[in-house]
Amino acid sequence: MEEVFGLLDQFGPYFIATVEGDQPRVRPFGSHFMHDGRIYIQTQKDKNVGKQLIANPKIEMCAMKERDVLRIQALAIAEDRPEVLQAILEANPAMRERVGSDLDSQLILYLKDAVATISQAGETKVIEF
Repeated sequence: MEEVFGLLDQFGPYFIATVEGDQPRVRPFGSHFMHDGRIYIQTQKDKNVGKQLIANPKIEMCAMKERDVLRIQALAIAEDRPEVLQAILEANPAMRERVGSDLDSQLILYLKDAVATISQAGETKVIEF
């Protein structure tokens, strides 16, 4: 999992695919966090992506740098422990500034039953976490 997290850091923005009814939806994300041995992503509950993730937690993520590709299939599970949000905000001043005191609007999700496929230098590796 740490290797996957490190690649997310190296590759920069990534894309997450969700489902709305029978229609796939894809959008860019930039933030990701590691806490208590889990990889977390963050959005807002009232955004369409937040509503889609609550309705159907199955996601696919994709990031690319030059010819290297990282794809992750996972369940994005809502985290309801306020201490996790606090820890993430403390570790990320820019996010803390953006969120301000509106903590209830935030949707923090961790990746569960994840399968990462890493394609680098012509080789493919699969990591489950």
